[in-house]
Amino acid sequence: MKVMISQPMRGKTNEQIRQEKEKLVKQLEAQGHEVVDTVFDLAPNGVDEAIYFLSKSIEFISQVDALIFMPGWNNARGCRIEYQVAVEYGKFIKLI
Repeated sequence: MKVMISQPMRGKTNEQIRQEKEKLVKQLEAQGHEVVDTVFDLAPNGVDEAIYFLSKSIEFISQVDALIFMPGWNNARGCRIEYQVAVEYGKFIKLI
């Protein structure tokens, strides 16, 4: 199964984000799942970064079978939007 992990990212470095989900990624891969990397490095100049990165995440939702939401997702605007997209389009969802 191709899986995407949704997690709160605001105010965190890419390294912190990757470290937070490292254990979960290893567990999922050990179970035979493919985990897509949704940590993006740079947004183009002249765009609203939050919206740009959210649009990239939604693009990835179109490519996966399931989404796993990490703790705190419900307090993060982007995660809540990803959740709504996943629900509306019938993706498998797991909350942890």
